[in-house]
Amino acid sequence: MNRYRDDPAAVRALVRDDAVHRDVYTDPEIFRLEMERLWPRTWIYVGHASQVPAAGDFITCDIGTVPVLMIRQPDGGVRVLRNRCAHKGAKLVSEWSGNAGRFMRCPYHNWSYRTDGSIAAIPFRQGYDGTGFADCEAVRGLRPVASETYRDFVFARLSEHGPGFRDYFGESLSSIDYMADRSPEGDMEVAGGVLRYMHDSNWKMFVENLNDTMHPMAAHESSAGTAKELWADQPAEAPKPMAIEQLVPFAGSYDFFDKMGVRVFANGHSYSGVHFSIHSSYAAVPDYEAAMRRAYGEERAKDILGTVRHNTVYYPSLTIKGAIQTIRVVRPVAVDRTLIESYSFRLKAAPDIFFKRNVTYTRLINSPLSVVGHDDQQCYRLIQEGLAADGNEWISLHRDYRPEEREARDLTVNGTSEVSMRNQFRAWVQFMGAA
Repeated sequence: MNRYRDDPAAVRALVRDDAVHRDVYTDPEIFRLEMERLWPRTWIYVGHASQVPAAGDFITCDIGTVPVLMIRQPDGGVRVLRNRCAHKGAKLVSEWSGNAGRFMRCPYHNWSYRTDGSIAAIPFRQGYDGTGFADCEAVRGLRPVASETYRDFVFARLSEHGPGFRDYFGESLSSIDYMADRSPEGDMEVAGGVLRYMHDSNWKMFVENLNDTMHPMAAHESSAGTAKELWADQPAEAPKPMAIEQLVPFAGSYDFFDKMGVRVFANGHSYSGVHFSIHSSYAAVPDYEAAMRRAYGEERAKDILGTVRHNTVYYPSLTIKGAIQTIRVVRPVAVDRTLIESYSFRLKAAPDIFFKRNVTYTRLINSPLSVVGHDDQQCYRLIQEGLAADGNEWISLHRDYRPEEREARDLTVNGTSEVSMRNQFRAWVQFMGAA
């Protein structure tokens, strides 16, 4: 008997109101249970519709440890299917992306499928006559996955059981709205390829870090702090190079990050930068702002441009930075290995400077060659190694804890609170079936 698999109370006991046990990051059985319970029961980001513009276009990814593909249909719709041949279970499509044409063919026995997942052809099919094959599950073809498309963001839920899409995300979807509406046309598209890099740490460390505003002053002192020192002698009115504009705010004070504010929602979602963020002081682009006013009107344009949230976490898989149109996607691999994908977006009908900002930020902050990202990765790995050592088995999440937050479904507090992490673990307990 495994102490966690067969005992929901033991799983529940790993999470306190103000602390979590180290096993949530280090125990392989907990990781397997997450892949079987939490990830299938929640809505996971699969891809953006702009990545599959033509009929037959597809991308592939994993939801937890389950391979899926997202494919454009002849009628223009987008479907998500399990990337698994109905015959022997071979992975049907091995490429990251491509165009399947009208059919997909298994590399093992040549079973062929239409883009909707139905079987198109089975070689030497008469061999199944009189065998009961017509009544077996294999004849149904590729199993579809429940999916929802919101502003071209495609999410899927593997399990037949779980909250509906709107109930799951609620008001947190406003961050996607603000991101897309930064285009005068209200639309954007994935531009360029994807940066993929492996983190030698548990997936939750990355997700928690996105709204952890107590770490920049320590972890990023060498990178952002150095950039700040290099620019310190410049006149206040001197125009900042884009790299300085983006790096220096990471070296802000505790007071700066505390006043930013953080907002949490039910089911583990959150964003920091309620009042302002590290993106608030970028240089203005007057022609673009005029185009936004023409498109949305004075008040709505002001609202969109003035909303510069820091990081939004769509628990457990997607994190977005709407102010610079970039996302990072979490793909768990093992208890101590996590693949992070970074995508850039281009705002339609917006000046090229916005995409340039995106690419510069991605290179400086999100890429495998990032100076800031490596600060974080080093900390994640140190945590992963340190939690294996003897000593205190509990991780404190006490900062600014208030008992009343346990019942709140929508709460805004000071930016350095650890409320977002506590909120994530309340969702973790719920979807692990241990509530």
